[in-house]
Amino acid sequence: MTLYKNAAPELGPKVAASNSRFSLKAGAQIALAALLVASMAPLAFADDAERLERSKQAAKTEVWEPVPAVVSAKKNEVPSDAIPLLASDMSAWTSVKGGEAKWDFANGELTVKPGTGDIKTKQGFCDVQLHVEWKVPQPEPGMEGQQRNNSGIFFQQRYEIQVLDSYNNATYPNGQAGSVYKQTIPLVNAMRAPGEWQEYDIIYKAPVFDGDLLESPGYVTVIHNGVVVQNHVEIQGTTEWIGAPKYKAHGCEPIQLQDHGNLVSFRNMWVREL
Repeated sequence: MTLYKNAAPELGPKVAASNSRFSLKAGAQIALAALLVASMAPLAFADDAERLERSKQAAKTEVWEPVPAVVSAKKNEVPSDAIPLLASDMSAWTSVKGGEAKWDFANGELTVKPGTGDIKTKQGFCDVQLHVEWKVPQPEPGMEGQQRNNSGIFFQQRYEIQVLDSYNNATYPNGQAGSVYKQTIPLVNAMRAPGEWQEYDIIYKAPVFDGDLLESPGYVTVIHNGVVVQNHVEIQGTTEWIGAPKYKAHGCEPIQLQDHGNLVSFRNMWVREL
């Protein structure tokens, strides 16, 4: 018992001193934290002010009108704002010679009827996005170059994007599939084999005239089977077989498909006016 009585007075002051130091240390930490919070408050206000100012600056370059129209563009379907050119019949087409278009149409596929002549849309167009799928048959023996299943898509009945079997078929490159005929060679040859459906997605910017004077030439971008083959190239004028291209003032005109005497087929053709 004596030991406990003698030990207690010795341990008591140590514990008290330890508690005192802990209290001082804790108090100092609390005071330091309060000082830090107080010193950071102006910084927080400064950050808020800076964020507000940056938001105001960002808003100066935000354009809220006009709001783009909503277009339904489901996979393998015609966009909701597009004009189908090959839906269930040939009602969108007429013969360039006058009267009904006499090509063959069945199961949504339009096929050239050799000798009946070119056909054109009844409606005229200027700037457009055109989608079309086309197919050439297996070539007959001896078919080479420009004779191997040839056709063409003419914008405004003047400016041709070539349709041709260019699969392992040598010809002048500014006349192969995907060319602006006799003007611009495709960047690459993206042709699939005969009998397979090809795809063209074409962005066409029509030439602009001021009276009889050319103000701005036409431009075209062609995507063949998902591959860019013409990248916003300038159209130099009419795509002539013989002679130099030239411009003559005109307005919006039909899209024309060529009868070159071969059984070329088209399907899923639609156009969006831009």
